[in-house]
Amino acid sequence: MITETGTDISKAVSFLQGGELVAIPTETVYGLAANAFNEDAVLKIYEAKQRPQFNPLIVHVASLNKAAMYIKHIPAEAIKLAAAYCPGPLTMLFSKTEQIPDLVTAGSSRVAIRIPKHTVTLELLEQLDFPLAAPSANPSGYVSPTTATHVYEGLHGKIPYILDGGTCTVGVESTIAGWNEEDELEIYRLGGISVEQLEDVTGKKIKISKKMTENPSTPGQLKSHYATHTPLFMGHAGEVLRRFEDQKIILINFTERNPDVPDEQQFILSPTGTMEEAAKNLFRILREADRLKADVILAEPLPNKGLGRAINDRLERAQFIMK
Repeated sequence: MITETGTDISKAVSFLQGGELVAIPTETVYGLAANAFNEDAVLKIYEAKQRPQFNPLIVHVASLNKAAMYIKHIPAEAIKLAAAYCPGPLTMLFSKTEQIPDLVTAGSSRVAIRIPKHTVTLELLEQLDFPLAAPSANPSGYVSPTTATHVYEGLHGKIPYILDGGTCTVGVESTIAGWNEEDELEIYRLGGISVEQLEDVTGKKIKISKKMTENPSTPGQLKSHYATHTPLFMGHAGEVLRRFEDQKIILINFTERNPDVPDEQQFILSPTGTMEEAAKNLFRILREADRLKADVILAEPLPNKGLGRAINDRLERAQFIMK
């Protein structure tokens, strides 16, 4: 299969209507989209990514009103959150109707719904009479893509079209939140909307689910994910550098360079010292560090607040696991 990259929304519409896959831009990362109602098309997502079918997908829509027919009940809190952060990097879990196939939700009775904040993809969604199921557009388990080039590197020859919408502006995936059995809002994946932002809207402290598993019930719960080919370890440089002193090391820091590591073996996530810049640069830097083919990549944790929590979450799950 020849993979084409372009900006033609009508061509993307045609492929999706024909049951094919299209990589789409969002503000978080690029997604690999298919008609959520077409199970044959959804199966192609799992095949192209080599993604296990027990890992649920997020359903993308143009508005919460459009999603209403796929949802049994929309809590009042969800309407408040949508008013504040949708379109945007927020995914919410709702009880689904029969219209959403179990294949999309991996058998769960809940569906993950998101309204992406990207003009190209919103225009695409407006032209379709079905929602789009879309995980990140990369081989399963590898670093998520934030440019059309990243998508091509991982999936060329497996999908027909990449809709190029430029570089993603947020750079980490959406926050996933839902209501538990006690009807309390809970965060299942840290992401582009911070815990503090959600608490500002709800006026309540919000629980963060610590459940990381190899058998997830919602998107974003896989224990091992976002991994580079080069083994990645997380920790404070002063402690970790001694452990790998005889090996070629690539160091990823938040704002400052380390005098004990050559400049060409260091990456700074945010020269200006902002979490937003660090998040936007994270996946690009992980890919660039991986290309240097060092022995190990060392990543220092960021302050564990705001978007720093989401960045630390991605680095923790990208860590090398001893077999």
